[in-house]
Amino acid sequence: MIGKTITLLCICLLILFTTGCWNRVELNELAISVGQGIDKEDDKYKVSTQIVIPSEVALKAGATSGIPVTLFTGTEETVFEAMREITTVSPRKIYHSHLRILVIGEELAKEGIGKVLDFYARDHEYRTDFYIVIAKETTAENILSMLTTIEKIPSNNMLSSLETSEKTWAPTTSVTLHELIRSLVTEGKSPILTGIEIIGDPSIGDNVQNIEQINPAAYLKYSGIAVFKRDRMLGWLNEEQSRGYNIITDNVKNTVANVQCPSEGELNFEVIHSKTKVKGDVENGIPKIDVSIEAEGNIGEVKCAIDLTKPKTIYELEKLAEESFIKLTKGTIKTVQEDFGVDIFGFGDIIHRSDPELWKKLKKDWNEKHFTDLEVNVKADIKIRRLGKIGNSFLPEMKE
Repeated sequence: MIGKTITLLCICLLILFTTGCWNRVELNELAISVGQGIDKEDDKYKVSTQIVIPSEVALKAGATSGIPVTLFTGTEETVFEAMREITTVSPRKIYHSHLRILVIGEELAKEGIGKVLDFYARDHEYRTDFYIVIAKETTAENILSMLTTIEKIPSNNMLSSLETSEKTWAPTTSVTLHELIRSLVTEGKSPILTGIEIIGDPSIGDNVQNIEQINPAAYLKYSGIAVFKRDRMLGWLNEEQSRGYNIITDNVKNTVANVQCPSEGELNFEVIHSKTKVKGDVENGIPKIDVSIEAEGNIGEVKCAIDLTKPKTIYELEKLAEESFIKLTKGTIKTVQEDFGVDIFGFGDIIHRSDPELWKKLKKDWNEKHFTDLEVNVKADIKIRRLGKIGNSFLPEMKE
């Protein structure tokens, strides 16, 4: 009994000397990184990190209207060393847990991004929910040096623009670190990443006067999807092909498509709901893929003389829309098969789940031999639900 009492007293005494804040760091001792970029420079990694300047974004009296972020860079043999070298210029310890976006330079992407991703996946300070994009025809440092309008912090602007364009336009795709690594290790699926480019002169993009104009002379724009073979970038899909990729992979929430009118001209079809189902099958030992697209939408803009009050016209437009979707998706698949020869759609993964035994024989040379000759059948079912606030266009009734 005495022994238990002594033990209890010792435990109570020890509790008095313990604390839950042994690794406490005050906010004013940290430099919060919201965006980072990696480039290759003379066989070394150049790391750029975008740091928020709290006094410039604070919503209080006395806040200035200067540049809200600063950019620190470090160049070393490894990403880890380059990140630590930044401490020689930063007055505070870099805090990485609020990272929103990682930009990888195009030249580095062509060499391979596996080693870079290993660092970000391994380091305990990073979460895995930040987005990764490719700097198109420029460096990651240049992208992160650009100031932006509306959103004061450029990295937040890039994140919001990527999410918005993915939801309403469709030629872009947001990919997190976790999703990218999963694509790298999944059999039968090659990775993709959205590209971001600078429109205008990059040398003036970091000047605050640039964003004080109604029409900035230089700005950032998401453009195309980068195609990878393993961890090396091969090239780019254009805007239409990028939209086709998202349709095939069932990643379209809302977009606008051009549809040819029965006679002359065209109209815009706004997709408000889209669902794509991809099935794999094997016939006589030969794999094939069936892609089924179902979409609903509204008439967005009419640039031809048609009578939208007739059910027959609506039916004709639906069939033309179906042809447009089939042409777009088949064209995208053909381009990827012929120009890149890598399965970015995950058709191999679908065959794997459909016939695991056959996949053991196909996976070794899936991209080189089977994917390039893969038969892909596409069908579409498109429904027009609404015509907008008016029926027929008033344009034909206008008098010269």
